Amino acid sequence: MSIKAEIMNTLKHEILTLALKPGTILSETALSERFQISRTPLRDVLKQLALESYTDIYPKKGNIVSYIDLESVEQITYLRSTLEKEILKDLSSQLLLTGVHELKDILERQKEAIGQNDIDSFLNLDDAFHRALYRLAGREFLWNLIQQSNVHYLRYRRLHMLKTEKLEGIWKEHQALLELMVHKETGKIGPLIHHHLREDIHSLDFQENFSEYLKK
Repeated sequence: MSIKAEIMNTLKHEILTLALKPGTILSETALSERFQISRTPLRDVLKQLALESYTDIYPKKGNIVSYIDLESVEQITYLRSTLEKEILKDLSSQLLLTGVHELKDILERQKEAIGQNDIDSFLNLDDAFHRALYRLAGREFLWNLIQQSNVHYLRYRRLHMLKTEKLEGIWKEHQALLELMVHKETGKIGPLIHHHLREDIHSLDFQENFSEYLKK
């Protein structure tokens, strides 16, 4: 892996995990010293981060970690809820026992992550559960496509899941979605997946508690 790719991955990880908070100025001088790299390749990295919405460029301020855009989050959750409703319905008639066991294993590990208050593992397993749904339905291309526009949603989700009771609620909804598929109760899938992905998107509590992270 090239040094530019390593720096890119490091900065993306720090932005997505909120180690670099929205509004943080990314000083070329500081980054050049930190990574021991000249400014020319560093500017290439910063340009790519801006193209992928990890950062914004402001006159006189330079490169700043982008604020979370709730409109982008709303669009992504709308797209996912629409797709996943149909994916879950399809799986209700075609999910094999091996797929059921795979999903149950993910949920068991997710429950362990809650007990250990391991948010990073929980989030990784949240992705694993939903990615598995797309793959088992033959729609993994769509999952990969969504990931290309996910920077705002992933940070919103991390903030959304800071409380243990939120993690437990999401895990229970995963369990319920699996049960609905197994028992072919397709009529109940739409409302549950809508609640699972979109219920809190317009929460005033969220907007008040994390206003400093949000795009105005």
